[in-house]
Amino acid sequence: MANRIVCDIPLNRAEGDLEIKVAIDDGHVVDAWSVGTMFRGFEQILVGRGAFDGLVVTPRICGICSTTHLMAAAQALDAVAKVRPPGNAIRLRNLALMAETVQSDVRQSVLMFLVDFANPAYASYRFHAEVVKRYAPLAGERCIDVIKATKYMLEIVSLIGGQWPHSSYMVPGGVAYPVNGPDIVSCRHILRNFRLWYEKNVLGCPLETWNALASVSDLDAWLADKAHRESDVAFLLRLSKETGLDGLGRGSERFLSYGSLDLPDDTMLRSCDGGTQLIPSGLYEKGRVQLFNPNLILEHVDHSWYADEPEPLHPSHGMTEPYASGSEGKKYSWSKAPRYDGLPAETGPLAERLIAGDPLFTDLISRRGNNLVTRQLARLTRPAITIPAMETWLSEILEHSGSPCYTPVDESQLEGEGAGLIQAARGALGHWVRIENGRISHYQIITPTAWNGSPRDGEGRRGPWEEALIGTPVKDPDNPVEVGHVVRSYDPCLVCTVHRVGRSGAVLQL
Repeated sequence: MANRIVCDIPLNRAEGDLEIKVAIDDGHVVDAWSVGTMFRGFEQILVGRGAFDGLVVTPRICGICSTTHLMAAAQALDAVAKVRPPGNAIRLRNLALMAETVQSDVRQSVLMFLVDFANPAYASYRFHAEVVKRYAPLAGERCIDVIKATKYMLEIVSLIGGQWPHSSYMVPGGVAYPVNGPDIVSCRHILRNFRLWYEKNVLGCPLETWNALASVSDLDAWLADKAHRESDVAFLLRLSKETGLDGLGRGSERFLSYGSLDLPDDTMLRSCDGGTQLIPSGLYEKGRVQLFNPNLILEHVDHSWYADEPEPLHPSHGMTEPYASGSEGKKYSWSKAPRYDGLPAETGPLAERLIAGDPLFTDLISRRGNNLVTRQLARLTRPAITIPAMETWLSEILEHSGSPCYTPVDESQLEGEGAGLIQAARGALGHWVRIENGRISHYQIITPTAWNGSPRDGEGRRGPWEEALIGTPVKDPDNPVEVGHVVRSYDPCLVCTVHRVGRSGAVLQL
């Protein structure tokens, strides 16, 4: 007879409030609930404020990805004003966002994901002593090294935006001030040093070598080469294989990207799909990429602590009216449940690579299916494609020195509706705004973790990581590290997503 156990697992590590509840029968997860435990109410805070206030308020939503929210807020106002920033303004916006994303990718992979292999659950494995030496929380050699190296990438954000986090230098029409030549040279120097460190320690090879891998066979051959054996990428692949994680966390088979990083008119960079953004938009499903249609986004609140609505609503019309249902049971999270064309969709770096047609990741998905290792691998190696683009745009800014960084916008232009849809470090981020008589009358935000960590929708369909947890083996309910691996592969950030700290049962021993 099945032995059913229900565990409440708090997964807070950096910031935010996330609780995972799982039902376990005979050592495997048979049901899961993703619970955002805190209401913050940024959308309500913004209503009635001045048209520009979103540029100051929304970067405070998150201390990890504040540049991302600033970019989405600025692009929403660009859309309202019907203005396109000049080329160097686009480059400066993109560079700050990319620098923030690169440091986030590396920090999350080492400090939030690989650190779990130092868990006592793996004490009997032959690799454990080496992993503790490298990745032990707050003490591992690689953890300390990563913190030191990645903080320099944030200096790029500070040189461009004046500070990090919570800068507000982006404005409708461009950026508030140009960045002088010496500061751009400093950015190039920082990026060059970071690239050398990333190639040596994280990839274990030049960027060009990694970016040339085009199949599972290429990846296996790369991993077999002892020259790469000590890199973080190699450790991720080796540890995952030895622990049997490479088949877990399948989740959604639909992948969504809003697209991101607008291309200046005079740039050398080109989109892989011939479009106007370096990161293309689309929906990847069953090996095919469909065009992205933002009108197909709807939010469900049937299982969220909000007032019920007659039907799922597009965020340009959606409401955020908190309704704590107490012991009612049906509602269980402060996160809403966004759906694309009626169904859940995973977003993040893996979605970006699939929609861009990356041959390595399309082959991995084709041969091995969606799983937590491929998802994490896409994040840890995304800087390999981001860094060269940053190098190009820094050079182009110097070539176009003295070019304008702002297209004037009169307050009278800020009347109407607009949306800023971009790719954040964790995936698709959207800001929807309506301005009437110079004041914000409507503001809605859908974060990447709302997509990945959503509760059930009106049809009872689980969110992506709820679904990914089904079938996960749990050897010790008092230390369910396997659950942590699955959820952390999505890089959860509930502080951005939830709109109470609750019960806690089993706790990850980290």
